[in-house]
Amino acid sequence: MLRRASMLFVLLAFAAAPIPGVAARGDALDPGVAPFVSVNAKTVAIVHVRVIDGTGSPAQDDRTVIFTNGVITALGAFSQTPVPAGATTINGTLKTLMTGYVGTHNHLFTGVGSRGHHYWRSMPFSFPRLYLAAGTTTIRTTGSFDVFAELHLRQRIDAGTSPGPNIDVTSPYLTGPGNQDLEMWEIRDASDGRQTVDFWADRGVTSFKVYTYITRDALGGVIDEAHKRGLKVMGHLCSVGYREAAAFGIDELEHGPYFTDTEFVPTKTPDACPDDGVQDAVNAAIDPDDPRIAALIADLIRHHVAVSSTLPVFERLPPLAVVAPSLDLMDDEQRAYVESTRARISDPATYTEMLKKNPNLLRNYLAVYQHEMAFEVQFLRAGGLLTCGPDPSGYGSVIAGLGDWREIELLVEAGLQPLEAIHVATENGAVALGRSATVGTVAVGKNADLILVNGDPSQKIADIENVETVFKSGVGYDSKKLFDSVKGLVGHI
Repeated sequence: MLRRASMLFVLLAFAAAPIPGVAARGDALDPGVAPFVSVNAKTVAIVHVRVIDGTGSPAQDDRTVIFTNGVITALGAFSQTPVPAGATTINGTLKTLMTGYVGTHNHLFTGVGSRGHHYWRSMPFSFPRLYLAAGTTTIRTTGSFDVFAELHLRQRIDAGTSPGPNIDVTSPYLTGPGNQDLEMWEIRDASDGRQTVDFWADRGVTSFKVYTYITRDALGGVIDEAHKRGLKVMGHLCSVGYREAAAFGIDELEHGPYFTDTEFVPTKTPDACPDDGVQDAVNAAIDPDDPRIAALIADLIRHHVAVSSTLPVFERLPPLAVVAPSLDLMDDEQRAYVESTRARISDPATYTEMLKKNPNLLRNYLAVYQHEMAFEVQFLRAGGLLTCGPDPSGYGSVIAGLGDWREIELLVEAGLQPLEAIHVATENGAVALGRSATVGTVAVGKNADLILVNGDPSQKIADIENVETVFKSGVGYDSKKLFDSVKGLVGHI
């Protein structure tokens, strides 16, 4: 808790600075962030660098990018962009500068296991550092299990006392009858929905997450009140179909229709979720080229509804080479839990009883996953606002930061070109969060939220993992030091 004098200092710094965060660049840093900072200067120039600007446009070689007090002030060809006297200059030869990722489904909790039980645990220490280390400089938490911790964390990050991304703090999960999770809030009706929105908005929450069992009446109340306050609503739905939610004015739908849209299930009744197995069987049988999918895409675009891709959390058994770096960051108990769960998933005997009841269980799941990949490519190329985030939940194998990289790589595996996938993870996310005026692209006047990587992700998407420095509001963080600072802590804190 900040003392009054300290709080006054922070407020005065905010008033003097062009953007939220630490005071003037080049000043002494707080001990909480100083060990991780490799670049701290009023003016920084990165020269001879390849630039991927986040718009989907081709990469540009031999550029100079200059930023002062955390804001980009110049961008152009090296031969035509003079470096100001006294600037800290970084040679970007054989490197690529990208805008920081803007994640739209980036939790600050994970699934953990202990003594045979699965539960959720807040990750307020390790996950912010991992997001920043990977280059994700802005996140929306998209459903919180510990709202006050996230609000306090955002205050500390904005004050420059703790490393982490800019945070759009989301409400607790707002659901309805049938909920089994202790951390979620059941909304009774439209009036309750409005009151709940007001309660959390008054405390600093900036977006709202509606969940599986919410009714249409309650959903309408949440959306109506949130929009009155200029705030956004996103939903992981089941009891309400996608086109119903679009008609109510929802801003974003999570995970994509093949995973969560139930409108095509013929036995579905209003305000109720069909059985998961039935839903998977129905959606697995609907080809992405089906006219119903084209009609859904057109309807979502007409209502300006974004769709958030979260492919890593649905990837049934990612290669060990993909999971290994995450395992190396976990505490012993969490690593053992994830490894044992992977072993169980890979063992056919695990599914013996389930397959007796539903012989097509695994086939349907894999079909749904492939169909969702195809849908996301179609939706984006039809003009839809596709965004992304790793959804680090499940049984804990998908974690912050590394999961962000995997999401972008899976979008490429789905059929997007690398520059398209980066566009989804940057500018599209900023548009969805209403932050495109300040973040999401490399452009003069935007915040210097930037990622310097070795290699060329426009040609080889895996190069996004070769992060050297992440700039947030012009302050450069050493990616490796941030990663090293959480080794053995993921799953614990």
